Amino acid sequence: MLLAAHISRAMTLTEWIDPSIAVESRPFARTPDLNIYDPENPNQPAYTPDYETRYRQAQIARNRRITAWVQQTLEDLRKAGEMNAERAFTVHGTMADLRWTDPTQAPSDRRPHDCYLGDPKVANDGPVGLARISPLRSWLSQWGYDTTNATGRGNAARITCPVLVINNTADLACTPSHAQRLFDAVGHTDKEHHDIKDADHYYIERPDLLPEAVRICSDWLTRKGFTD
Repeated sequence: MLLAAHISRAMTLTEWIDPSIAVESRPFARTPDLNIYDPENPNQPAYTPDYETRYRQAQIARNRRITAWVQQTLEDLRKAGEMNAERAFTVHGTMADLRWTDPTQAPSDRRPHDCYLGDPKVANDGPVGLARISPLRSWLSQWGYDTTNATGRGNAARITCPVLVINNTADLACTPSHAQRLFDAVGHTDKEHHDIKDADHYYIERPDLLPEAVRICSDWLTRKGFTD
């Protein structure tokens, strides 16, 4: 059962990471036309498909630059005879998804210009965020676009038992594409997809909708013979 699930930590971070940061040691010297929070950026919502493609490619490129630095740092430590040494580092700018500044991106019932940490512009540079402080090995395991084994779609393709996917339509973190991509990745037909309209990620704002999620799960478990 996948309820309000994201496609993976690494993929989610990559879709949220700020591609305007070109040099990690200078996080506030940003590429203007990739900074969606810069009012001088000529690319404004609704974003064109070409800009979206360029932006998404730049996000992947930044993730890969961090991964390359992590791998080189670990190699340098190994060469220095410090096989078990670790280092922690800061990842700035991890709240810059186009979906937060452009409601036409992955349209849903979510509030526009908002994220689960509040104002996305403030959260992007704040002290709290995905992978904000990360050890080297944790980056490779959890956050690296090419290095993580925790890929939702890859693992969903290996599921052989029945699958239930529930999407909360007002979720500020997991927009409908997350649920749809996981559902599509399941390689068999014994699967169901349900939407709970206006539900947020944790049902904090709409606790009245939680019984609907419980009912869908209970009914599904009963129909599949998973209950006595």
